Amino acid sequence: MYRPFLEYLEKELFERFDLRSRPIPTGLELKVSERGKHPATIQSWCYECAELRKMRYTYIDAGEAAQVFNSVIYPSHHYDLPLLGIDLLSFGQKKILIVLDFQPLFRDDAYQAKYIEPLGQLHDKYSDLAQNL
Repeated sequence: MYRPFLEYLEKELFERFDLRSRPIPTGLELKVSERGKHPATIQSWCYECAELRKMRYTYIDAGEAAQVFNSVIYPSHHYDLPLLGIDLLSFGQKKILIVLDFQPLFRDDAYQAKYIEPLGQLHDKYSDLAQNL
């Protein structure tokens, strides 16, 4: 389900950044499970470049039972930016979740005011989507 997104993302990223592969621990780059009704494949990629100290994404394909795309992007240390997490999940045809989140690098007041408080307007505008978060 999310494979076209993954292919588009990879094409765009390689066009915009000089990405180099980063090692993934042996055995975690690709796993196939034959348990259950649907075989599941889990595959991970990891890259780096001058702007991104690490970009990791994982795709889980368990057929119609589950499709998951998960990514975390770590900007280079010289950028004053939070980490970006992206999750696209579907379980069957009725439960689809999309989560984009920024993980703050610091918890001090100045950092919170700069990055977290401005998101309050977005949260307020779409509060029905936040589900009490």
